[in-house]
Amino acid sequence: MSTAQPDPDLEEAARRAGVLHLRVPPGTADPVYRAVLQVLEPITPIVQIIPPGAALADVAGVLRLHRRTPYELAWTIRLRAAAMTGTDLHIGVAANWALAATASARPGPDGIRLVPDSPADVAAFLHPLPIDALYGIGRRQAEALRRYGIHHIGTLAAVPAATVQRVLGRDGRLLLERARGVDPRRVTPTVLPRSTSESRAFGRDELDPAAIRTAILEATVAIGARLRERDQAATAVEVQLRMSDRSLLTRSRKLPAPTAHSTDLRDCAYAIFNGLHLQRARVRAVTVRADQLLDADRVAEQISLDRTEENVRRIETAIDRANRRFGAGSVKPAALARRHSA
Repeated sequence: MSTAQPDPDLEEAARRAGVLHLRVPPGTADPVYRAVLQVLEPITPIVQIIPPGAALADVAGVLRLHRRTPYELAWTIRLRAAAMTGTDLHIGVAANWALAATASARPGPDGIRLVPDSPADVAAFLHPLPIDALYGIGRRQAEALRRYGIHHIGTLAAVPAATVQRVLGRDGRLLLERARGVDPRRVTPTVLPRSTSESRAFGRDELDPAAIRTAILEATVAIGARLRERDQAATAVEVQLRMSDRSLLTRSRKLPAPTAHSTDLRDCAYAIFNGLHLQRARVRAVTVRADQLLDADRVAEQISLDRTEENVRRIETAIDRANRRFGAGSVKPAALARRHSA
């Protein structure tokens, strides 16, 4: 009885597929996403974070260290993530970013999709896919290609570059390269963003300072809840107003102490807004940004002797628990409840 011998060319092509694209399930809580990223730390130092639910890992340089193939490292990462966080990761394994991201969106039964680095394997994976599946393509671009009878990635890959550029404009060459399995971008190590923001747009030019303050309140409540969920604290607040003429008015202020409490963020944002002394200004949108974020374990907890302030902190904790259980925004300040019920 004969046994099939492994194809050395295929094995080498699979080994060259050293980029992993990881996806967590939609709606995964931020602390769980962060825990998944920690699983990558002992695997490779080259990790590019793509919030809120994806990451890239370049493992080409650590294969000899781990004595594993890229696929085996993907399997290890998936098992550890499931054991430590209960997360069902989907992982694409390929030679570049776009291919790996496309593969992670179409995992196999084991949650992993490997695309070996050979022209035949890349074409076998990419070419049958619908044009909408091309990484980075927009809805209107896909519709434009379909009007010309281009319904699959393989059809696009065979079209001359000049023709694609006439149809899609300056993005045509980039999308054609991706249809052919080419993406020269490198995986660049990054960290989680050290700022976070919330924007609120008005349906018309807003003149009422009270309405603008309510939008600021809504933004700071959302930011505060996010910071507490992430175990982070802000050291500065920025308020940006987009005016009716599309100009931007931006001011920032340092907080007295790093904080994740919505009331502290709100008071600082209000102080910034009040300091602008706007008179009959027409505002289209408000953005509040919590800046220079620190991990909570680096922040000393301030002891307050003010009973009212302590009660506010307790209420805030209870609101966070209720919103985690019943959904974000289920419990909110009365001013915001009145706004949305009006």
